[in-house]
Amino acid sequence: MLRIAPSVLSADFGTLSAAVNEVAPEADWLHVDVMDGHFVPNLTIGPPVVQSLRAHSGLFFDCHLMMTNPGDFLESFRRAGADGCTVHVEVGDTAALLVQAKELGLHAGLAINPETPFEAIDPFLDQADLILCMTVHPGFGGQRFMAEVLPKIARTRAELDRRGLGADLEVDGGIDEDTAGAVVRAGARILVAGSAIFSADRPCEAARRLRLAGEKSLPGGQVDEAK
Repeated sequence: MLRIAPSVLSADFGTLSAAVNEVAPEADWLHVDVMDGHFVPNLTIGPPVVQSLRAHSGLFFDCHLMMTNPGDFLESFRRAGADGCTVHVEVGDTAALLVQAKELGLHAGLAINPETPFEAIDPFLDQADLILCMTVHPGFGGQRFMAEVLPKIARTRAELDRRGLGADLEVDGGIDEDTAGAVVRAGARILVAGSAIFSADRPCEAARRLRLAGEKSLPGGQVDEAK
């Protein structure tokens, strides 16, 4: 199964709930990028915005914590309405953070930056509910897809399958109709897309086209575009 997770990083924050509701018919998850100005050179939103948005949406909130101290905020995001929280392996203290997230009842995710080798996440594949492979350098939307990350996505998929692990494999960064097929063939099953969806004239239609582009690359991926 392929999931589409529109990223609110590219939405109009002035009308955020309306933007989310517009894409909801074609969204499986909602990706919420949280940036602290330290781990990445940008600032976005925190638990209060998640809490406000939760009142307007029943989607699965997939919160990507690009923060140096995510452990200090996991409980706040859970209380605000987050369903899952993803921390970066580059922050360190990975095992403890994953345990903390799970103890809070969160879907516990682990992200890896483009330049970080697969070996950094390998010891934690059996502890995470989700692996997020970044296909851009985190911090800003609208960046170019980095095809050099594809072998790492494929290796992650191969290891998850070899060990019989059920972690979701997600990709984020430069995902659009042109790049969706490559990441799905590499093994990704959750596609995060921001500008490709929210910058389109018809965001919901853009999300549907992205889904179709990805589904064509699933094993046996013939899809009925009339659906």
